Amino acid sequence: MQKQMEKSCTLLVHFDKGAPSLANEIKEALEGNDVPLKIDALKKAVMLLLNGETIPQLFITIIRYVLPSEDHTIQKLLLLYLEIIDKTDARGKVLPEMILICQNLRNNLQHPNEYIRGVTLRFLCRLNEVEIIEPLIPSIVENLEHRHPFVRRNAILAVMSLYKLPDGQNLLDQAPEIIEKVLSTEQDHSSKRNAFLMLFNCSQERAVNYLFTHIDRINDWGEQLQMVVLELIRKVCRSNKAEKGKYIKIIISLLNAPSTAVIYECASTLVSLSSAPTAIRAAARHV
Repeated sequence: MQKQMEKSCTLLVHFDKGAPSLANEIKEALEGNDVPLKIDALKKAVMLLLNGETIPQLFITIIRYVLPSEDHTIQKLLLLYLEIIDKTDARGKVLPEMILICQNLRNNLQHPNEYIRGVTLRFLCRLNEVEIIEPLIPSIVENLEHRHPFVRRNAILAVMSLYKLPDGQNLLDQAPEIIEKVLSTEQDHSSKRNAFLMLFNCSQERAVNYLFTHIDRINDWGEQLQMVVLELIRKVCRSNKAEKGKYIKIIISLLNAPSTAVIYECASTLVSLSSAPTAIRAAARHV
């Protein structure tokens, strides 16, 4: 018996479906020019989809009347709608009408407003359809150099998600090298953390190399990046116990970090990796 593939769900909201005529009311509101009514209608459409309704008749209406909107709330709800609708047929092939959204996504990735760019990049992190993502790769990579950190940090996550797709290494084989260059010049703490996380997940050797190349500055890194460093240390030491010695020195160094969360993680990691009295005492002093 052939197994049926379960769909993933990235969002869940309860909604009382109400009367059958609700879909027609939503359609009328979306076709109008009243922005608050459009927003309310889009919210209802998203909640209907989340509760099992398919409402395929709304797709063309949304393409015609919602896609061109410049309102930020509408654009955010539109991305939620696009995230949860079925984008493939029963055979797993991308529906032809999905190509209609590619140009809109490309426009969003080149939008003068950084919020629109950022939320679109975040949306792309949740897509698995290569046919939709592949034409957008050049625009995603361009956003790694955007002036606003909100855009850059989401562009890094989009590159990581793309590279982790089943065929991702063929779509953007230079992704680890590109992100390594970003990491070496990035000043924003969150963007730096995301870049290191990408290397940690997709090119561990590069992440380890970066760590030891910049080990003298580790105490100046932000809390988010230091937490990922500790996660990397735990992973490396579990797979290669002979390396524990040089990593324990890094952990002891991070015990002097200003963040209590980092100190706690350091102490926990230290105890899990070493039973030496000096390590135990160092951990106990900081907990």
